[in-house]
Amino acid sequence: MPWRDTQSSRLHRLFFEGFSAMDIAEPLVSFDENAQVADVHQFMQKKRFDLVGVRRNGLVEGYVRHEDLTSGVCGDHFCPFTPDDDLVPDTANLIDVVKSLSINQQCFVTILDHVGAIITLTDLEKPPMRMFLFGMITIIEMTMTEVLRQRYPGDSWQEFLSEKRVDVARKLQEERNRRGHQVELVDCLQFGDKGWIITYDEQLRESLGHKSRRETRTAVKEFETLRNNLAHTQEIIPSGWQRIVIACSRWESNLDKTVEDYHFGQKANTK
Repeated sequence: MPWRDTQSSRLHRLFFEGFSAMDIAEPLVSFDENAQVADVHQFMQKKRFDLVGVRRNGLVEGYVRHEDLTSGVCGDHFCPFTPDDDLVPDTANLIDVVKSLSINQQCFVTILDHVGAIITLTDLEKPPMRMFLFGMITIIEMTMTEVLRQRYPGDSWQEFLSEKRVDVARKLQEERNRRGHQVELVDCLQFGDKGWIITYDEQLRESLGHKSRRETRTAVKEFETLRNNLAHTQEIIPSGWQRIVIACSRWESNLDKTVEDYHFGQKANTK
């Protein structure tokens, strides 16, 4: 197996197995089903909780929502956990977590087959998730670089960029070479420039499920914005939420497919 393939497999394994649901989950606060609504409502309002778990016979069997607590006891407003709540195990990877959140805006985490934790959209701002997303975007950029290197030999990709953008890459290459890092011109392209070139590759657009060059450019721009927000510790929710959902839903299959389709240096079909 070529070294680059072996390295890619290790990176893939580390990426998808290195982070799990419990890295960003919070314990699910729960109350007995006979707890008075007034007390629970006051607690939730103070903590700004949208929901809390409800215990029956000592086990958390469901939950109540803040807006439903009008009178009586918690059991009067009890919502049992169902498959529609999209329960995920504590070992689930973060892509599965994002898929779950895209359905219900919250994700219940099971520990030893019992719900014990919860993940909400705000938990996606935590360092493990930000590391995961930044890693995903980094791999996307690495993949784009390899696609350009293999499919546009001799830096033939330059025809798709303005001379100004190519000059930016050349200056960076000169600076990196001056510092003792021998790199190719393609390695010095900005993320947006790499994405711009790839939008001309019809086969790659199709493999990504994009119907037009404009759709691919929009995706590249959103990824670039998300990366910048991650790098500068700015909020990524809610502005980047939809792109995160789309990226994660396509990510694993697209990563494998891209490596399979573009590893052997075919020439690009540009339209």
